[in-house]
Amino acid sequence: MTSPKRLAREASRNELNSQVITMKAWTYDRYGSPDILEFREIDMPTGNDDHVLVRIRAAAINPYDWRLMGANPQLVRLVKGLRRPRQAVIAGADMAGVVESVGKDVTRFRPGDEVYAETDAGCLADYASIWQERVALKPANLTFEQAAAVPMAALTALQGLRNIGQIEEGQKVLINGASGGIGTFAVQIAKSYGTEVTGVCSTRNVELVRSIGADHVVDYTQEDFTRSGERYELLLDTVGNHSIRAFRRAVASKGTFVMAGGGGGRWLGPVPQLLKGKLLSPFVSQRIVTFVCKPNREDLEFLKELIEAGKVMPVIDRTFPLAEAPDAIRYLEGGHARGKVVITV
Repeated sequence: MTSPKRLAREASRNELNSQVITMKAWTYDRYGSPDILEFREIDMPTGNDDHVLVRIRAAAINPYDWRLMGANPQLVRLVKGLRRPRQAVIAGADMAGVVESVGKDVTRFRPGDEVYAETDAGCLADYASIWQERVALKPANLTFEQAAAVPMAALTALQGLRNIGQIEEGQKVLINGASGGIGTFAVQIAKSYGTEVTGVCSTRNVELVRSIGADHVVDYTQEDFTRSGERYELLLDTVGNHSIRAFRRAVASKGTFVMAGGGGGRWLGPVPQLLKGKLLSPFVSQRIVTFVCKPNREDLEFLKELIEAGKVMPVIDRTFPLAEAPDAIRYLEGGHARGKVVITV
């Protein structure tokens, strides 16, 4: 016969196990401005056998976040839901933190590891459950805030220059939008390949772009690089503020023009420009290419090596506490951030 004390202990244990563990997160269930964000208590993610549960220490905001939240362009609705998102969304994609637990199939990480990642699970929250192939050990010489600033922007810069642009030592490379999140990483990554880098930015950012390694800086308020007569073997555009015809004037006859997003209208965004470039490329001497960044562990590890070698460092404009996440998104949406905007959790 089971004793009353044992029955009481089992009842207490069962009650504890039945309780849902919760966390705080910024979420939205409709499209709109940062005003739609709600700081809510939600269920903590449980994850799968090949996921790691990370206690988030810092997160970063990207244009991707406010564009997705605002359905800007409207094309977003075809993917995420026409009238509203099909399910509530946790905002944010970049994070750095400490591994809390790992699934049974995870062999690369263990509790206590300091990691960073780009995730579609959302990271303006206390915790995130992330597929192990999107996670890497955090660069040892970075704080959590610095590490959180890296993933999406640096991966886009790396893949645009290396995988798509096929960057080579000795080339003349131009980065349009050199003071932004992607651009600040692109300048440094291009320099790490031994190229001659020109960065394009506004007057107030000229010294910043020069300080991160650009050999030449073009102030677009004073000069139009597409009409300067200079030609570049590789041009990475992150802004989309010129026509393809204009960009081509700045690309060498056998050079490569990489479109990394930006610009476009309210309905289709940069899609018409990207399609035009794809259709035109077979008929001209230059390569005109676009791509979608693919977050992965191998490239995060490659970036970790560059960062620990002192060849690349994140540029952080401002840091906000988690409670002020909507203000951080508004600030980035204003279009004048230099480098990255980071949130401490």
